[in-house]
Amino acid sequence: MSELLNKIQQHLNTHCENAVLSATMEREFPCLVIEKKQLFAVLTTIKNDLGFSFLTTMCGIHYPDQGEQEFALMYQFHHLPNNERFRIKIFMPKSDLDVPTVSGLFATANWMEREAFDFYGFKFTGHPDLRRILNMDEMNYHPLRKEYALEDSGRDDKQDKYFGR
Repeated sequence: MSELLNKIQQHLNTHCENAVLSATMEREFPCLVIEKKQLFAVLTTIKNDLGFSFLTTMCGIHYPDQGEQEFALMYQFHHLPNNERFRIKIFMPKSDLDVPTVSGLFATANWMEREAFDFYGFKFTGHPDLRRILNMDEMNYHPLRKEYALEDSGRDDKQDKYFGR
């Protein structure tokens, strides 16, 4: 494991007890999996204590084969003066997609949370303007969930024979 990952994990173990579930290097990128209920406390700590003041990315992920932990949110941070980056993930079941907003901590989270709501159905409690951002308001589903067929079964122009298969 990297020195940065060890430093962050030790600090969080001291200041946010039992928050860190695992720490790994994903393709040479430090990643922590944390308890969902400790999200706000962890993000406040890494911003205020460790100086990771820039939330570069926040996105939803759907792992349909992962049982009760099929949905995830990934937060990626950058420490600009030290040019250090790492990510945090939280996992949750489909039945509990409520997550506290961090738009008060990181201004960039506002639109990213709206996008995760729009495409995956995450509900960010306390968000100042949680509504669809790219899809129509009339949509009653979340299109990036992996629970829909890739192709429309009613179309006959998408058959394999037309593509040399």
